[in-house]
Amino acid sequence: MSPYVLTIMSLSLLLGTTMTLISDHWLTAWMGLEINTLAVIPLMTKPHHSRSTESAIKYFMIQATASMIILFSAIFNASTTNQWITGQISNTSASFMMTIALAMKLGLAPFHFWVPEVTQGIPLLSGMILLTWQKIAPISIFYQISPSLNMSLLMILSITSTLLGGWGGLNQTQLRKILAYSSIAHMGWMTIIIMIYPSLTILNLILYLASTITMFMVLNQSSSTKINSLSILWNKSAPNMIIITLTLLSLGGLPPLTGFMPKWLILQELINFNNIPLAMMLALSTLLNLFFYMRIIYSSTLTMFPSINNTKLQWALYSHKTILPIPTLTIISSLLLPMTPMFITLS
Repeated sequence: MSPYVLTIMSLSLLLGTTMTLISDHWLTAWMGLEINTLAVIPLMTKPHHSRSTESAIKYFMIQATASMIILFSAIFNASTTNQWITGQISNTSASFMMTIALAMKLGLAPFHFWVPEVTQGIPLLSGMILLTWQKIAPISIFYQISPSLNMSLLMILSITSTLLGGWGGLNQTQLRKILAYSSIAHMGWMTIIIMIYPSLTILNLILYLASTITMFMVLNQSSSTKINSLSILWNKSAPNMIIITLTLLSLGGLPPLTGFMPKWLILQELINFNNIPLAMMLALSTLLNLFFYMRIIYSSTLTMFPSINNTKLQWALYSHKTILPIPTLTIISSLLLPMTPMFITLS
């Protein structure tokens, strides 16, 4: 792709997300979502093969349907309340349609089927954008309209997402599909708490972005797309293998890593609001995610003895892809648990 086209698409992604974040009018928020969708499609079709084209078409159809429902619900709400201000949805039907549309954009179950298929058909860096940056704008709208959401509907979407996100990744061998199902499960954790404690949703989103970007960048740096390809990674790059292990355990929510923080705080808030059965279901659903994270760790660390590479062609193992942000992102996604009191104070 031409550097000029890449620059235009990147700036368009930034513009679309920024418009949605700062807008106080439903029309400009919708325009930001549309700019985001149209800007990411050329990045998804960059390899120019049939699989990426098919994924881009699937993504466009889902996003166009969701955008249509968002615009329709905003118009319907304005017709009954004479309000176009973002965050004010007093009409029950409009709130229901808006929740369904945003669930489609985020890939919440039962509207999650497009996420693994689209992620599998595009390059690693495009998949990283799809599972990270493209979540910011819909989550920001969820955050703004959280007081007027339907709690029962949101609970059903969230619980279904955490369960199906964990269940769907159990038999996967493709790393992009595993990270897609991980994204579905994490979206369920974010939406379940958005009505009770919206600041925890933002904290969970930030830590999820750091961990997922770290994982995608390491996989891109080692050109790994399958679990089997990770079995020789220890011999090629032991630091990358350590980063993958720490990041996956953090995504699974194991202490003392950073990923334990949002899950701990969310479960604590649910228990404080006497939602103990819901908290138990969320905690148990985490075991499903942890299982396929441990499968990756087992395949990459225990299936091959960590011997020294004796080949003379060391240059063939050296990757020229950028690794500059990886150390910082690894620290953020793994070592911030001691700072939990500070995050609680800030939220």
